[in-house]
Amino acid sequence: MGGHTRRSREVRIDRRRPALAFFVLALLAGAVLMWHAVPTRIGSTLDSEIDFKRWKNRTLYSLGFDLPGTPRLDHLDSRLAAAGLTLGAPVFIRIFKREFELELWLRKDGRFQRFATYPVCRWSGRLGPKLRTGDRQAPEGVYTVSAGQLNPQSRWHRSFNLGFPNAYDRAHGSSGSYLMVHGGCSSVGCFAMTNAVIDEIWKLVEAALQHGQPRFQVQVLPFRPTDAAMTTAEGQRNIEFWRQLKSAHDLFEVTHIPPRVRLCRGRYVSEPGGKTTDGSSPVESRCAATGEVKS
Repeated sequence: MGGHTRRSREVRIDRRRPALAFFVLALLAGAVLMWHAVPTRIGSTLDSEIDFKRWKNRTLYSLGFDLPGTPRLDHLDSRLAAAGLTLGAPVFIRIFKREFELELWLRKDGRFQRFATYPVCRWSGRLGPKLRTGDRQAPEGVYTVSAGQLNPQSRWHRSFNLGFPNAYDRAHGSSGSYLMVHGGCSSVGCFAMTNAVIDEIWKLVEAALQHGQPRFQVQVLPFRPTDAAMTTAEGQRNIEFWRQLKSAHDLFEVTHIPPRVRLCRGRYVSEPGGKTTDGSSPVESRCAATGEVKS
């Protein structure tokens, strides 16, 4: 009798899910219309757009829905096979803050192929680099992650440390620590991916490191740096910094090989990688003219 009652309750819950989904989608659609219809109040700035995405993602997450664009996480093996990719291949990652997206690429035949684009549930702060401890800002830059930076017992399910501050951040006096890509949907300077998504990312990066990739490169960009987007960003205080990141981004776009990135006189300098480059070289302070390397 009790089992029958429990099953009946589960059926009632399952039947309510489509109605709940419809309600949530209607609510989000109404918010979108309001955001566009009242630009002076809601949609007048980029900050408002970012805040709306945070609210939308948090609402869906709290109700137990996958975020739009989430791959079929229960079909990893078949998705890898369909793409001709293998678990354990070297990994390369890009994060685009404005778009709330994380791309994961795997190497195949000397070049990297995009395997999946995951929605970022939440990141904190605004567009631009992290400057100091406590500014609640998610970083931007070029980072490398080794096995020692993975934490399987994170308070946020699982996480990996981006390695902030790197040589660029230190050269500019930026401070902070423990800036992660992790599970859940809360962030103070980190990138929260939800538990289900970080489980898949974790499986791919852990396998790559176990199969011999010393580190994998992570490019964190404010937005997809198309020519149009960069033109729109002209006059912003971070434009010169963003041009440096665009150089690293564009080299990968052309070659599908992680660029070699170093620091010279306080600026990121990016050079094309070769067929054997896997993005594992850390960012060092070195100018090519002298070969000088600084810590």
